[in-house]
Amino acid sequence: MKALNLVLALMAAWTLLAAMPGMERTAHAASGFYVSGTTLYDANGKPFVMRGVNYAHTWFKNDLNTAIPAIAATGANTVRVVLSNGSQYTKDTAANVSAIISLVKQYKMIAVLEVHDATGSDSAAELDKAVNYWIEIKNALIGQEKYVILNVANEWYGTWNGSGWADGYKAAIPKLRSAGLSHTIMVDGAGWGQYPDSIRDYGQSVLAADPQRNTMFSIHMYEYAGGNAQTIKTNIDNVLNKGLCLTIGEFGQYHTNGDVDEATILSYTQQKKVGWTAWSWHGNGSSYAYLDLARSAGGTLTDWGNTVVYGLNNANGIKQTSVKASVY
Repeated sequence: MKALNLVLALMAAWTLLAAMPGMERTAHAASGFYVSGTTLYDANGKPFVMRGVNYAHTWFKNDLNTAIPAIAATGANTVRVVLSNGSQYTKDTAANVSAIISLVKQYKMIAVLEVHDATGSDSAAELDKAVNYWIEIKNALIGQEKYVILNVANEWYGTWNGSGWADGYKAAIPKLRSAGLSHTIMVDGAGWGQYPDSIRDYGQSVLAADPQRNTMFSIHMYEYAGGNAQTIKTNIDNVLNKGLCLTIGEFGQYHTNGDVDEATILSYTQQKKVGWTAWSWHGNGSSYAYLDLARSAGGTLTDWGNTVVYGLNNANGIKQTSVKASVY
């Protein structure tokens, strides 16, 4: 009888532990990245903080083999790669995506893959096209969970409204999971990524709609979300205080309607252990040349590039803060 009581007690203890927050997600660690609270963990269970850049691959497909080694030379641990599902730009095939992942892995970086065609759209149909694209190319993605994060659709939902944005992702994420995609999912905020209150107000419900609870969020910090120190700190704190995992998926030093406080973005994300990927490696055109980090795919760094790579006053740049994922 004592033995039976002991067995029952052990079973009860195990049941209690299994039900504790985070336990299920920790068990997921062996297959890839996972989110627990405000922290992103790699497949070895080590915290991972993104430090990297955006690379606009879909517009510069021929530059891949030049750009990725050059980006890696900065010390970046992450590259966020622009892809197309064919709705607006030339489609990136499953074979293209496999080649990208292979090259990024060769240079020991993590690939954040995003579909750019639905940028600024409020259309649920456009978001669904992005979801269908991931499902179409899933054979290039499944098995790469240690090295790839899926940023479902760049800046989907241009309106500064959280409820419609949340409704879209509450439908999109379960569809991706049902198709067998277990990667960490990244979701950009509403308002072209610059309305972080959408994440603050509705992020928890979006996370809850993910059967794997493996969704993180992204703010794009330009003139509205990143215009001054107080705005930056408030926007970051509002998300973290909700217990959500956050990265700054894009930021610049300036944008169309005003300045960006890049110094505070660099310093406060370091203080709060929040990741970032700066926009963008090259090719922004004459009107947005101030956002070019490099003068060409494999070229020398611009002033903006030096700020991102070396920081301001040699602090908080990629060189000082980037740590490779432990899977390498």
